[in-house]
Amino acid sequence: MTEHSEPARTPPAMLNAESMPAIVETAIQVAMRQGQFDDLPGAGKPIPGLGDHHDPDWWIRQKIERENLTGLGPPALLLRVEDRELDAQLDAIPRESDVRAVLEDFNRRVIEARRQLLGGPPVVTRPRDLDAEIEAWHERRASAAASADPPRPPRRRWFRRD
Repeated sequence: MTEHSEPARTPPAMLNAESMPAIVETAIQVAMRQGQFDDLPGAGKPIPGLGDHHDPDWWIRQKIERENLTGLGPPALLLRVEDRELDAQLDAIPRESDVRAVLEDFNRRVIEARRQLLGGPPVVTRPRDLDAEIEAWHERRASAAASADPPRPPRRRWFRRD
């Protein structure tokens, strides 16, 4: 053999669970030195949507709001949203029998969601009291009718077209 032979090459690092953290950390450090993380949107600002209260499902709620998704998500979250909007939905219904049917369906789904043993957030939405909700619906309708402007009589024209 000659003295000027080529040095032995080291085999490439094997990618496994033990070497992965070191490889990732090295890649992050190289990217930082190259400035690839400079001027990212939101850099140095607090994460939006984080409030004082702890909500373990904040990311689900943000995804649903951002993507404007409906009908998706854990039953606990869907029922909370529906519970918030239920009075407005009931006010748009003209007949008491239809209001009762909507409330019975809502209560059935709340009870059904509480019985399920699937993972996800707990169901904290309570069933609605049918009689109290229907009484509140009547009161809201009466106050809306009282506050509505009375219909004006038709205007009389000062001239007639024939």
